[in-house]
Amino acid sequence: MAGVRDGLSKKAYVRAGELARAAGVSTDTLRHYERKGVLGAPRRSANGYREYPPEALARVLLVRRALAFGFTLEELARVLRTRERGGAPCREVRALAAGKLEEVESRLRELRVLRGELRAILGEWDERLAGTAGGGRAGLLESLTESRVSSGRHGNVRAPLRRGRKRNGRRGTDDEKD
Repeated sequence: MAGVRDGLSKKAYVRAGELARAAGVSTDTLRHYERKGVLGAPRRSANGYREYPPEALARVLLVRRALAFGFTLEELARVLRTRERGGAPCREVRALAAGKLEEVESRLRELRVLRGELRAILGEWDERLAGTAGGGRAGLLESLTESRVSSGRHGNVRAPLRRGRKRNGRRGTDDEKD
């Protein structure tokens, strides 16, 4: 990959497909990044191909890394606009990252509770299975709705944890291209 990156940096402009390959994304992702405002609109060649300046690779890689840390494209677009206008959004970036850390720590707490709940239910299910004739039904899934589970013995019954970025203050699926 370093050879590809070095090759890109020596050229004046690179086509979308070449940039996408070097960055490990699709050309659709590049267009998505343009629409979201984290990647500048490319110039067009005489035959209509999208062409990016060589520094676009660094921008795409920055966006990819920031997304991996939990930043959203909207947050990145806001920060990058501030930076491009001559501002210094460093304190905002730091505050956003602190929020991401709190989200991760919250999810870890939830996962520890879930781990305990799963250990307990597996123990109960092992008892059920031991008392069930070979091949017979033990009603394992049905036991999840019995009162002892919802009464708090295994914590709060809640929706399963979902991966994805926070959107509009709610957890949900990630509709952003990565």
